[in-house]
Amino acid sequence: MIFKLVGDGRPYPEHGLTHREWAQIPPRQVRLDSLITTKAMLDLHSLLAADSTFYGDLFPHVVQWEGELYLEDGLHRALRAALHQRSILHARVLELPT
Repeated sequence: MIFKLVGDGRPYPEHGLTHREWAQIPPRQVRLDSLITTKAMLDLHSLLAADSTFYGDLFPHVVQWEGELYLEDGLHRALRAALHQRSILHARVLELPT
């Protein structure tokens, strides 16, 4: 098992963070098997592209809500980590109040 659950959509309330605000959150280690995805599908072109980690934030974005960790952005990075047999990922984690 790579992820805790493969979800499709964001069950948590809208947080409205900008890319700049996400960048202010320090990355921390997160276990892949504790993440719930918010996307059920991924384009293989973005996963396999040589520059897929060049654009955007270097760290995936995770939202912690009601005791669960939701992978909001960075599914291709998480899958690449899994393909390299890593069980831990460095991600920016936003904790939303319940």
